[in-house]
Amino acid sequence: MQISENPDAETGLKRALGPFHLITLGIGAIIGAGIFVLTGHAAAEFAGPGVVISFAIAGLGCLFAGLCYSEYASMIPVAGSAYTYTYATLGRFLAWIIGWNLVLEYLATSATVAVGWSGYFNNFLASFGLAVPHAVVSAPIGVNAAGHIMMTGALFNLPAMLLVGFVTIFLVIGVKTSANFNNVMVAIKLAIVLAVIFVGFGHIVPANHTPFIPPNQGTFGQFGWTGVFRATGVIFFAYIGFDAVSVAAQEAKNPQRDVPIGILGSLVLCTALYMLMSYVLTGIAPYTSLNVAHPVSAALEALPATAWLAPYVNIGAIVGLSSVVLVLLLGQTRIFYAMSRDGLISPAFGEIHPKFATPWKGTIMTGIGCAIMAGLLPLDILGELVSIGTLAAFVIVCAGVMVLRVRAPKASRPFRTPLVWVTAPLGIAMCLFMMVFLPLDTWLRLAGWTVIGLAIYYLYSVKHAKPPRYVIAAE
Repeated sequence: MQISENPDAETGLKRALGPFHLITLGIGAIIGAGIFVLTGHAAAEFAGPGVVISFAIAGLGCLFAGLCYSEYASMIPVAGSAYTYTYATLGRFLAWIIGWNLVLEYLATSATVAVGWSGYFNNFLASFGLAVPHAVVSAPIGVNAAGHIMMTGALFNLPAMLLVGFVTIFLVIGVKTSANFNNVMVAIKLAIVLAVIFVGFGHIVPANHTPFIPPNQGTFGQFGWTGVFRATGVIFFAYIGFDAVSVAAQEAKNPQRDVPIGILGSLVLCTALYMLMSYVLTGIAPYTSLNVAHPVSAALEALPATAWLAPYVNIGAIVGLSSVVLVLLLGQTRIFYAMSRDGLISPAFGEIHPKFATPWKGTIMTGIGCAIMAGLLPLDILGELVSIGTLAAFVIVCAGVMVLRVRAPKASRPFRTPLVWVTAPLGIAMCLFMMVFLPLDTWLRLAGWTVIGLAIYYLYSVKHAKPPRYVIAAE
């Protein structure tokens, strides 16, 4: 395996993150929109209480992919995640496709979470009688009942844009500062999530879980088992936080050991929390009532015995969603950084700040792009832009691990995917399964985004591409 002898000297990124930082980095990205926003939507629209099974299926698919990621991350402990792994094993073209799709996933997800945060923040202010004018807390672009784009009359979503700006400043200052800030936010939101689970468990109404999987309504994906499967694709983007752990590999102190710990530790813990939270929410309130912007506090308010916890949940959501935006933007900037180092995009995205040792120009440009999306687009549009590209990336990572076992069987593997010829195919199958159940519109948007990416690739990237920095040679 041919890797630069001293990646730190080549790039200037600081190795400042230990296993605790990496686990909390993963939790920071995973525990957020899935629990505070998506659980209610997926239950009310697709799966009912069976959303618990949806989280289990999505988590299992991520576990298979996470085991493959861990082997890659231990072999190639540098920034870029699936993009860099694919470049080293399957070549530049597939790496560009993966990197370009990850750009869409991270940016759109960051903006989606920022808009969700804005909703909780505005509700929190309203509870104190502080009403913010509608014109500056809503997107000017909306979708009507017929699915057509319309203008809402609002100007922009100012709170969402301010959150992105605040997080961008932290990311420019330094990754360890950002990680320590994230640790505090993770501790707060985990305390809130555990409080909801423990308090709510004692007030579950068994009738709310009957039937556990509501009968299909005659439409594919609307309840029944097809609804459970459809919900896995809808909630899947809540899990991409473990990918953010591998993105930060080049800033880990001991990446060969710590990155697999961060990936698998955060993934297992968060899957358990998602399942418990969805079980409690659909137990204390009818699933049909959960299709709101704040399903957790809405469910708690449905019972007098749990209503006292709702204000604290709003605080936890504000804090929790902030940390999700931070980790996702961190991941996006490191993917841009890796692509820039390879010459596929402008060198500005890879320029390191002399004092803070962060890719500061790329971070600022990423923050501006995310802020524009969060300020102008509603959840309806943003939500449809996520999931499918990440699933495609996971498929290629699982395939790449198998290719690498054949091409370089004797390469050093500090972490080895267990039963790789079973685990990797199962990861591919489950990710493809979730992709199949996504709506046609999602596939069309992916196709459109890919066409734009191919145009950039052939007009710019091919002309400026450098030789691969990390090559795993055949043996």
